[in-house]
Amino acid sequence: MKFGLIPLCQRGRIDSPAWTRSFLAVAEQRGVESVWMPEHVVMAVDYEPLYEYSDDGRAPIAEDTVMPDPLHWLTFAAACTDTLQLCTGVLIGPQHSAAILAKRLATLDCLSGGRLQVGLGIGWQREEYQAVGVPYQRRGQRLDELIDAMRALWCDNPASFCGDFVDFSNVVCDTRPVRPGGVPLHIGGSSAAAAKRAGLRGNGFFPYVISPEAVAARLEELRATAIAARRPLPQDFPVTVWPASYRPGATFDVGLARAYRDAGVTRLVCTAAEAGEDTDLPAIDQFIGRYQDSVMGAL
Repeated sequence: MKFGLIPLCQRGRIDSPAWTRSFLAVAEQRGVESVWMPEHVVMAVDYEPLYEYSDDGRAPIAEDTVMPDPLHWLTFAAACTDTLQLCTGVLIGPQHSAAILAKRLATLDCLSGGRLQVGLGIGWQREEYQAVGVPYQRRGQRLDELIDAMRALWCDNPASFCGDFVDFSNVVCDTRPVRPGGVPLHIGGSSAAAAKRAGLRGNGFFPYVISPEAVAARLEELRATAIAARRPLPQDFPVTVWPASYRPGATFDVGLARAYRDAGVTRLVCTAAEAGEDTDLPAIDQFIGRYQDSVMGAL
């Protein structure tokens, strides 16, 4: 079981170079496997309540929450670290240009020595899509085309792709990811559609706010989809879950962690905010050590 960490997305912390360097040093020295940065280009103040993980459709985002551009933040992190896996958790794929994103991801993967892993999802806020000038409708198909087109750019020379939303012919992306198959792509989302997308296209799966029982059910759908497509999956297909997103306050619930492991989860992530109200770096350092000893050590 691997252990990943979501930074403290709080004003004065995540947007501070000094704090970020120190946070990354603590995580790396403690042996944390990966850091995961979320993405929202903008957040509407008033929005149609489509957030499916709460009863009222409102996202639990604090007023002092700050989410820098994840790829710029991870580039900074790459320069400050040597071993941490650098992950997005998750990019809202349909809001990006396939060619531009392929080049940005390949560049970061090269400069980090092949440490980039990319979570990709479809997002949920209509107002955010409007702000970036992308239609909200058919965003699942847009994500599928984005994935296929980026892999063509990474693997083919020259590359061509023709879809409803992405179209190019005989072009070359001159910067390639370190790994021959491209940057690993982890499909985010807890729906059946997300599980099937992971089975067809993903190098990993990152369901959100999901019970161990639901993880097991989604993995059955994922594997059945892969089998039907005759797509072999590795024995250790990566599955990432954030337990406290499903059950707030259950960070140190070893029984819950074991249930996720038994359902097929291979990586547990926490957020640094779970260290408690005292979110200075010594408290985060102690939190990481306690989690490694009491939870990861029990698995």
